[in-house]
Amino acid sequence: MSIRAEKEAESTRDSSEYEKTETDKGNGGLEEEIETTRDKKPEIAQDDLGDDLERHLSRKSTRKQKLEPEKHPLMDLENSLVGWESQDDPINPRNLTEKRKWSILGGVSAITFLTPLSSSILGPAIPFLNEDFNNTSQILGSFTVSVFVLGFAVGPLFFSPLSEIFGRRIVLNVSNVIFCAFSLGCALAPNLNSLIVMRFLAGLGGSACLTIGAGVISDLFPIEQRGKAMAVYTLGVLFGPTIGPIIGGFIAQRAGWRWVFRVIFITGVLLSAAILALYPESNHVVLLDRKTARLRKELDRPELLNILTHKKDTNSLLRRNILLQGLIRPLRLLFTSPIVFLLSLYMSFVFGLLFLLFTTITQVYIKTYGWSPELCGLSFLGVGLGNFLGIMFVARTSDATIVRLTKRNNGVYEPEFRLPTCVFFGFLIPISFFWYGWTTYYHVHWVVPIIGLLPFGCGMMGIFAPIQTYLIDSFPQYAASAVAGLTAIRCLFGAVLPLAGPSMYEALGLGWGNSLLGFVACAMIPFPALIYKYGGVIRKKWPVNM
Repeated sequence: MSIRAEKEAESTRDSSEYEKTETDKGNGGLEEEIETTRDKKPEIAQDDLGDDLERHLSRKSTRKQKLEPEKHPLMDLENSLVGWESQDDPINPRNLTEKRKWSILGGVSAITFLTPLSSSILGPAIPFLNEDFNNTSQILGSFTVSVFVLGFAVGPLFFSPLSEIFGRRIVLNVSNVIFCAFSLGCALAPNLNSLIVMRFLAGLGGSACLTIGAGVISDLFPIEQRGKAMAVYTLGVLFGPTIGPIIGGFIAQRAGWRWVFRVIFITGVLLSAAILALYPESNHVVLLDRKTARLRKELDRPELLNILTHKKDTNSLLRRNILLQGLIRPLRLLFTSPIVFLLSLYMSFVFGLLFLLFTTITQVYIKTYGWSPELCGLSFLGVGLGNFLGIMFVARTSDATIVRLTKRNNGVYEPEFRLPTCVFFGFLIPISFFWYGWTTYYHVHWVVPIIGLLPFGCGMMGIFAPIQTYLIDSFPQYAASAVAGLTAIRCLFGAVLPLAGPSMYEALGLGWGNSLLGFVACAMIPFPALIYKYGGVIRKKWPVNM
């Protein structure tokens, strides 16, 4: 065999192994990803499972005696393909130090905590805002809160595919500037109409981090670390809206509702500046695109192609067509994949319930228990504590669970292994709404409804984190787009469902109104179970054409 043929064969093997890892198919997917767990201390349960899996696979196959490290596509200039210099290439984001990876994720998670917090922080301030603007419409007052989430629904459809084409860093930084600018605009709004417009645009800018974070996790972390990474990231997404009303109530009553937005603006500027200074580009395709462009110029070889996208490059697609495909990808994933659609519908309903509480619980505690607006934010402590307990459980069990299930599956990893716990957490949602609805209806002591919302907060975390991690594992190269489709529909529910709250409670009362929501939540519990059982077959037999 000639030297050229040998290199071509080696490049083909590297590229195919990379694609197999990214699509999580076959025995190699998880084996290659969990190599790093073998040398850890034995007292860590997940690592013990990794060792057990290695011994199991070693007994099963005499040809492959040990787990191999993850393979990345390497340089093959003779075939005009540009890849990583070596498996340990420091430019590859997967080879960053653990401290560096977690610091990057921490920065993205911080801004992802702030923007969802901004979505709900205005809730307790609605009475003061209505008084200033002479507004008597409950629906319009609720819409002032939920219109921010409508911006969350629209923004990811653009920002996520743009981050996959032009890079995470530039898109995240531009969106942060938009968020900060229009948060200041909210503080200066002269009337209710302008405030609603500014809130929508601020939500639009603040939406990018909600889905780019999923892309960052896919860029930086191997499969066996993504559960823990997603738990940290999701903490901000769901814990932020819970903290928002607690802060907003005190600020609005003591300093005025405009200071709510001033605090958001100041904090947003500080976090955006830190991300601008510290966060590097992490998108593998974009990094190799830049390297390809540099080598084309330095070596005077215009025929060089990115090894990750060379099949697309050979089709001579125009840049505008690539951009168009990227922009419609989230919608294609959402509406052509029954997996993405069903899980998105489930998450969307639960997210809508959260914002229904944000827009109604203040009035419930004012009328039922005689609380002041600043104290009403404390009614979300039950949801917040539930969020914390739920995310702790997910962080400690998610990655260990997939290693154990992979062992039982003869060493073959499937993304569906993320979903079994969702069924258990799903039962907590209706329990909370039956509890909360009837205790407030019968004017039971104020602490009882707060405790009743604790299972809801726990259930939300136990549903959101595994589902988002499942989508990252199922569509690793397009993780941001997959989560964008999910985010769009759930934020649409978050914006619209609260508008039905006042009329529903007026017609059915707090008891039967919340029970109706609990019954719907019960009907959706089987969704993750169905995807767990049939999702792998659907993904493999009817893959989505990207």
